[in-house]
Amino acid sequence: MKIGILTSTRADFGIYLPLLKELANDRFFEIEIIAFGTHVSEKHGYTIQEIINSGFKVKYKLKTIPQGDTARDIAKAMALTVDKFSDFWANNNLDLVFALGDRYEMFAAVSAATPFNIKIAHLHAGETTLGAIDNAYRHSISLMSEYLFVSTDEYKKRAIEINQEPDKIFNVGALSIDNLKKVELFSKKEFYEKFGIDIRRPTILSTFHPETVALEKNEIYIKELIKSFDELKKQHQIVITMPNADTMGLMIRHELEQFAKGKENIILIESFGMKGYLTCMKYSSFLLGNTSSGFVEAAYFPKWVINLGDRQKGRILTNNIISVPVEKNRILKAVKDIENSALPKNCNIYGGGNSAKHIVEIIKNINH
Repeated sequence: MKIGILTSTRADFGIYLPLLKELANDRFFEIEIIAFGTHVSEKHGYTIQEIINSGFKVKYKLKTIPQGDTARDIAKAMALTVDKFSDFWANNNLDLVFALGDRYEMFAAVSAATPFNIKIAHLHAGETTLGAIDNAYRHSISLMSEYLFVSTDEYKKRAIEINQEPDKIFNVGALSIDNLKKVELFSKKEFYEKFGIDIRRPTILSTFHPETVALEKNEIYIKELIKSFDELKKQHQIVITMPNADTMGLMIRHELEQFAKGKENIILIESFGMKGYLTCMKYSSFLLGNTSSGFVEAAYFPKWVINLGDRQKGRILTNNIISVPVEKNRILKAVKDIENSALPKNCNIYGGGNSAKHIVEIIKNINH
């Protein structure tokens, strides 16, 4: 069975990894990786190299990155992605194609596949993120997909509401838990040798993406976040992973770069890779930002998460997550609250780390 894997960012490849390994170890499958989006962008770290370093061949590379971060740039990138993939799907025959998540470029690639009746399997369906236009993309991908894989029963109910085909929707848990169960993370010493960051110091791990629904507020948000960083850096080193290629993402990137100049305890990272990122999370004091990894991966350890704003609004809030507006005083109060509170236990609701195996079994049964 010839399986296509659509991967457009460092984040989705890290999630895919256990599934790729499971597929690669089964002779029933032939994998073809299709890399596009920020994977082939020098500005975003050319993360296609992470795929190669993980032992996988990238058969196809499509350049679809936006030229800037305005709404027009993103719309043009979507059009370019549809155009490139219209040629790609016309010339490549695959039995099933995996799409993950909710990004605009993933939506565009899947949209181009629909006239060709290509079967799509959507990973992480049914989730809701009301503060990002990605919410519409995720549910649209689900509507265009043959099979939906979800990470919780609650998300399964939402997925059934979307496509009305419960027999094609499967709760398999989250692939990220497979990574955490099976990948040997770096020691603190190994992490320092690889990245030059002393994770023994009190560390905040932060990722802040623009809210793509309330665009006009992003400049206010990043200024408030930076004000809070300015206070927090007195007692913490702050490791910041850079934002995605979204509308106003370059503006946030620029503000962070200006703030970090000359400050040794403000560390900007383009891409850790999956293993490096999870290691940094493991040893950090807490997470601060609005990334989805603050919901799934952080629940496993668990780690305290201060979730900012509305980008992830609609996701399940486990007991380790505190949601606050993107306001300096509210952020600092939340930091004080978690530093004076015991971390809840048993926060993981995303499965036991066998998602990849379950997905492969389901595909084989379907095919037979």
